[in-house]
Amino acid sequence: MEKTTTEILDLVIIGAAAAGSAAAIYAARRNLNFVVIAKDIGGEVALSGEVNNWPGIIDTNGFELSQNFYKHVQSYDVKIQEGFEVTHIHQEKNVHIITTKNIVGEEKTYQTKAIIIASGIHPRTLNIPQEAELKGRGVTYCTVCDGPLFKGKNTATIGAGNAAIESALMMAGIAEKVYLVTKYSNTKEFLGGFPKAETILVNKVKALENVEIIYNANTKAIEGSDHVTGINYEDNETKEVKTIPIDAVMVHIGMIPNSQFVQCGKKNQIGEIEVTTKCETDCPGVFAAGDVTNVPFKQIIIAAGHGATAALAAIEYINKWEPLV
Repeated sequence: MEKTTTEILDLVIIGAAAAGSAAAIYAARRNLNFVVIAKDIGGEVALSGEVNNWPGIIDTNGFELSQNFYKHVQSYDVKIQEGFEVTHIHQEKNVHIITTKNIVGEEKTYQTKAIIIASGIHPRTLNIPQEAELKGRGVTYCTVCDGPLFKGKNTATIGAGNAAIESALMMAGIAEKVYLVTKYSNTKEFLGGFPKAETILVNKVKALENVEIIYNANTKAIEGSDHVTGINYEDNETKEVKTIPIDAVMVHIGMIPNSQFVQCGKKNQIGEIEVTTKCETDCPGVFAAGDVTNVPFKQIIIAAGHGATAALAAIEYINKWEPLV
C-alpha cells in the first residue's frame, strides 16, 4: 500500500552515513522541515575496520563512529525512515517527488523542495564462477562482519587498495594463514603491488609473518560446492593457472555508486553523480554529497564535509524557493 505525504517538505536527505548524517545535523540546526531516508544506518562506514584518521579520535572503528553519527543526529529529534530505499525521483515543476519502498513492499512517497543524495556506494564483485553461489558461505565483501567466523582458518583477501590491506591486517590476527592477492607487480611503478593503498598500511601488512602476498594475480574462479575450498588465479606474467586452498575469500576490489535511482542529475561513466564545489547537480534543487559523487577521494572525513556543504547549499536554495504556478 502506498502512503503519500501531502505536505511539501523543505528537504529530503537520502542516506545516513557520514555525508547524510552531517547534512542532517546542519539541516536540523537551521530548523528545516525534513526527513532522512536510509536503507540502513551507517552505510559502508559501519562496515569499516579501524579508523585512525578522524580528527579528535585517535583510535576507533567504523561501527562505533557510525553509531556516534547516529546518536548526534538523533539528539536533534530528526525523523529517520530506516529500512526504506529510494526507487524513483521525478519532478513536477520545482517540487521533487520521491518514491521509496521497504523490504516487504510498503511504499512511501514524499514531496520536497530540495534533495540531498548521500546514498554512498556498494562493493564491486569479481563476476567469476561460483562467486554468487558461495556468497555467505565463505565469500564476503565485509571482513569486519564475517572475518571472525574464520578463526584459525586459511583465508584470502583480493584487492589492492586500503580496504584490502585493512582486511588482511584484521585477518592476520584471526586466521592461521592469510593470502593477499593483488593483480599488480611488486615494483616501484605500482608502489610495491598496492598503488591505491597508503604506504604505512602496506608496510605494516608486509611485515606480518602469517600474510603471504601473491602478486600479478588475476583471480579466475572460486572453488567449492557448499562452502569455499579455494581460489584459482592466473599469473599475469607466466600465464600459469594456480590454486590456493582456503576457507574464505574477502573481496575488496572497489565500490559502485548507489545512484541507479537518479534520473535528474548528470552522472559520469561509472555512475558517480557530478557535482559543483557547492555539491549542486545540474538538476535544480537536487544536491549530492559523499562517495556517490565524483569527489576524487573516498574518505569518511571528506564525505562528512561534503554533507555539510550540500546542506548549506540546499539551505540557500530553499530560502529562495517559491512554488511555480
